[in-house]
Amino acid sequence: MPHALSQTIAERIEDLYGQPIAELEAHAGTHPRGSMLAALTSSHTDLQLAECNITLQLQRLRELVHPERDIGKYEAGHLLDCARRIAESVATRDAQAKTVSAVLAGLHRVPATPTPPSAAPAVPVSGVAPTAARPR
Repeated sequence: MPHALSQTIAERIEDLYGQPIAELEAHAGTHPRGSMLAALTSSHTDLQLAECNITLQLQRLRELVHPERDIGKYEAGHLLDCARRIAESVATRDAQAKTVSAVLAGLHRVPATPTPPSAAPAVPVSGVAPTAARPR
């Protein structure tokens, strides 16, 4: 099952930095402290984990409520636990998505700075050369 929020965030990070998310995560891994890239990729990873946990817990919940399965005291506890974990993961996912989206909205890709032209040698000005004062 594709995770729409984390995929959208990954695409926005890729657009901002102009590289695939895997390369950006590898680069951020070598410079983990104090960089915006490290913060963004870390938040993206947290978002992915929350989405994976939602998928996993939903699958488990569906198994627990299968029509051919009896629900007793033991199963009821598992149902509550799955529902609680889903709620926590949804809250985590939404908070991560909101925060990362707000940060990305405030960042813009800076166009490459054009290389200044190399200093050309001074070209002599054509025309009349300055003349010394003539005696009269």
